[in-house]
Amino acid sequence: MQRLFHALFVIMCAEGLAAQAVIDSGQTAASSPRTAQPPLVSSAGETELAITRIALFSSGVGFFERSGTVSGAAAIAVPFNAGVIDDALKSLAVNDPASASLQVNYPSESTLVRTLRSLSVDLTDNPGLAEILGSLRGAVIDVYAPNLIAGRIMGVEHRFITTAGQGGNEPYLSMFTATGVKTIALKDVSGFSFKDETINADINRALDLIMASRATDTRILTVQLSGDAAQHETQPARQVSLSYVIPAPVWKVSYRLDLSQDKLQGWAIIDNDSDMDWEQVELSLVTGRPVSFIQRLYAPYHLVRPVLPLAIAGVAEAAAYTSGWTTEAPAAVPAPRTANKQLANREEGADMRESAADAAYAVTAASPSSAAGGSAIGSAVQTASAHVAGDLFEFTIKTPVTLARQQSAMLPLVEAHIAAKKTLVFSGEKAMLRGTINPAVSAELTNTTGMKLPAGPITVYDGGVYAGDALITFFPENEKRLISYADDLSVTGSVTSAFSRRVVSVQISRGVMIINRKQTYEKTYVIKNASGEEKRLIIEHPITKGAALADGAQFDERTDAVYRFTRNVPANGVISFTVQEEAPIAERITLTQLRLESFVSYTADAAIPENVRVALQKAVDLKKKADAAQASLSDCEKEFTRLTDEQSRIRQNLTAAGNQTPQGQEYLKKLSDLDTDIDRQNAGIQEARTAAQRAQHEYDAYIAELSL
Repeated sequence: MQRLFHALFVIMCAEGLAAQAVIDSGQTAASSPRTAQPPLVSSAGETELAITRIALFSSGVGFFERSGTVSGAAAIAVPFNAGVIDDALKSLAVNDPASASLQVNYPSESTLVRTLRSLSVDLTDNPGLAEILGSLRGAVIDVYAPNLIAGRIMGVEHRFITTAGQGGNEPYLSMFTATGVKTIALKDVSGFSFKDETINADINRALDLIMASRATDTRILTVQLSGDAAQHETQPARQVSLSYVIPAPVWKVSYRLDLSQDKLQGWAIIDNDSDMDWEQVELSLVTGRPVSFIQRLYAPYHLVRPVLPLAIAGVAEAAAYTSGWTTEAPAAVPAPRTANKQLANREEGADMRESAADAAYAVTAASPSSAAGGSAIGSAVQTASAHVAGDLFEFTIKTPVTLARQQSAMLPLVEAHIAAKKTLVFSGEKAMLRGTINPAVSAELTNTTGMKLPAGPITVYDGGVYAGDALITFFPENEKRLISYADDLSVTGSVTSAFSRRVVSVQISRGVMIINRKQTYEKTYVIKNASGEEKRLIIEHPITKGAALADGAQFDERTDAVYRFTRNVPANGVISFTVQEEAPIAERITLTQLRLESFVSYTADAAIPENVRVALQKAVDLKKKADAAQASLSDCEKEFTRLTDEQSRIRQNLTAAGNQTPQGQEYLKKLSDLDTDIDRQNAGIQEARTAAQRAQHEYDAYIAELSL
């Protein structure tokens, strides 16, 4: 910030009434500000500072500065729309080198009703004269009816009066006077006045508040400047200013690009949607994205507090206490900083205000040179000066700006030479979706203007005639950017896709086989040029996620989404261009868990190296041997189970027939034969189990020791 405030006071949410300072002097609050440069003094003795500096941000806020000359103590009235009062309270800053203190008063929400009801004369519900006088019983009053009657109000009563056959209630004022009680019909009273100055002041204040409330969408912040009390009468005039950040329409920009002269011209579009005229205002346009938010500071907030019983002595209750322990004392809280600058930095939104103020007070630099003559976009104009303002970039209009309320304007922003190269851009993504397409007629721009150019539309001219429209996003200095503004109907192109996968290597270690493959994505672009001139073409190839260009291929340029390859298409010719991308894929297989048919498929896969297939074939043979041994064991166990089941059945029959019967004797013989078979089968199971274990061990040992 080039200009440092001598005294910076950040205005916090102090409770107050905007009308208080006005009522104390018995005057009416000031109306909306005027736009003349010298400070104006209203009939209420309030100074109105004219708007002298504005910085509009692309983030939707505006920095406004009012300045002028005052002397001695002063009250500055600043009107705001009710919808922006929160932002004004958050960001208002005042610069007065001679005031030791200041205060800002403003009407809080529900001020009118609450204040009117708090006065000795309540004008809230538009009461009649009888109600007003009746509410002031005991007040000293002079009544003219038509002669002067002095006394105190006893009350107002209504009497039913009949006149010309018609009746109605008429109010009568009862007064206690030096000569006794007198009753006066209010219709006969031509005037009255109160002796109590407090009542007169309250009536005056109530009327001022009611008058001010007519502007329901306006809230007035009154800045009270104390000046130098020691030199109150002789204090010379001094320059004061105040600034604030409030919502404002986003300023826009539109460009004109003449490709035949490499000339860029930009215009800023601004809107004054306020109820104030801008007259001879220093205007800056800032591009960037500062943090900006709204916090509700205007409405009073009340916290809910607990209700505790009265501290009245009563009967003591028995209590039991648990043991405690000590902890280290908490670290000392640092003393609050009181410097004005520190106080400002603690305010919410201070960072945003600093950025806005920096942008408004930054040093203006010389504007870039402009192109001269012979251009489709006209001759050179006086443009804004541009420079860096912190992390933002500011354009300052060279001449003061005058713009009436609710009006908009276009202002010259930039005019400079820019590096531009004509080209065609072929989108591989669009071609995959649509088939045969035409490439876009484009220009490859390099920002050589020395400025950060805001986003906006570009109207393109070529050879002195309109060529098309384009869009550009935020364009930093020295960066290269493509814009497209038409389709080239003489050039067509298409793309075909292919997919393949191959084994790169196989590793076997500790029973785990890792097959490394490469998945290849291939796209072939075919571009046909039916025109009689060679065309420069940029192919935008969409990047396949997880893949890289194959065989060390090089791109000319890339973004996060596409590779760009530059090619020349000969006149009446065709070119074909292939892009290959490869993505590695690793397949991890635990051999001991592999089924036999899967083993066999790998041994038959020609993509697997021969030595690996030979090793896997041996594993297959061992696996078959182990599986056969296991099957033999399973058969023996099944036969053993059959024999034991048969033995059990015969024993049940023997029990039923008895061992002394002829049938029982046959059962006994069968049991003896079965016992012999079971013993023989049991021995076979042991042999089969040993053989199965041996075969499985050979297979597991081979797999575990296999390393390729």
